[in-house]
Amino acid sequence: MTDKHIVLAFSGGLDTSFCIPWLKERGWAVHTVFADTGGVDAEERAYIEARAAELGAASHVTVEGGPAIWDGFVKPFVMAGEGYQGQYPLLVSDRYLIVDAALKRAAEIGTRAIAHGCTGMGNDQVRFDLAVKAAGDYQIVAPIREIQKEHTQTRAYEQAYLEERGFEVRAKQKSYTINENLLGLTMSGGEIDRWEAPGEGARGWCAPRAEWPAQPLRVALTFRQGEAVALDGVVMPGAELLAKLNGLFAKYGVGRGLYTGDTTIGLKGRIIFEAPGLAALLTAHRALEEAVLTKHQNRFKPEVARKWVELVYEGFYNDPLKADLEAFLASSQSCVNGEVVLETQGARVDAVAVRSPHILNAKGATYAQSADWGVAEAEGFIRLYGMSSTLWAEINPKG
Repeated sequence: MTDKHIVLAFSGGLDTSFCIPWLKERGWAVHTVFADTGGVDAEERAYIEARAAELGAASHVTVEGGPAIWDGFVKPFVMAGEGYQGQYPLLVSDRYLIVDAALKRAAEIGTRAIAHGCTGMGNDQVRFDLAVKAAGDYQIVAPIREIQKEHTQTRAYEQAYLEERGFEVRAKQKSYTINENLLGLTMSGGEIDRWEAPGEGARGWCAPRAEWPAQPLRVALTFRQGEAVALDGVVMPGAELLAKLNGLFAKYGVGRGLYTGDTTIGLKGRIIFEAPGLAALLTAHRALEEAVLTKHQNRFKPEVARKWVELVYEGFYNDPLKADLEAFLASSQSCVNGEVVLETQGARVDAVAVRSPHILNAKGATYAQSADWGVAEAEGFIRLYGMSSTLWAEINPKG
């Protein structure tokens, strides 16, 4: 028996599987927590629980995280409407909810020691550590960072370590690091890290071109104050709605991308991501928002969105500026109400119809078709609107 108790955020993957025997051999009683933020089925949940027991965890709990990830991330992210560096849909944002689950379990056990399986090269270590530090004075143990002090081929070392102790390693885990949750799926490792074309095994939810259905898919999303509340007229909880969108649009290969970006610590990160549901939500929300917000709102809001995305990506989930920005985002959504019809024939999704009582239509004018003002008014507006540039050209003639 030991009086050293530690809570490990556990996913059943190679890194967190390695952590259990490594921590035990250093005198810790390891209590594992799996925060189910979606992306796994009942069979996978059962595997994760059995894997924790097989590896010698002192206890294991599974926490439902779907509602929390919708309220804590999806709502403000869709309202913001921007991916990190214009591409990546922040699929790692469940990490903060995983930390919350681990901290809650630590309070139940009566320990202030938290462990995670993050490496010393990636962004997740920053997210985990800063989220834990924001909660108070905790001891953080990161076994993968520790072994990286002595071993350069970390994944190979982890695999050999487990196999030497009689624990099998899933074949796919030998090549890729795979993360799945309600938001989507990411893959790294293998040829992806070597800047090569992804192999046939580097595919998750999104169907390849040969398997797309022959008939287009159409769905209608209803929004209330910027939040999606119904799918094809059926009101449902947000986490359930996103899960259904994932299933529908993954069949058409929507939301898959190969992304290279700047990590928090300065390295270049290259991953495959698949986020079919979020791609659909973002497209629908943007189409509705562009129709109901003023020109100035639509121009300014992306600046706020980019800063919000940067904070979440880089680990500052609990920074007060994030809450300040969310207050602005929520305020901007008061009239983002209506229905958007989405259509996909494969790979991309388009908003083909928008219905809302708040669309900023001019009663007597349609762009490039008709107007309820005269030619003289148009010419006068152009003259005044361009006065500064015109004066510059008059006073500073070329040549």
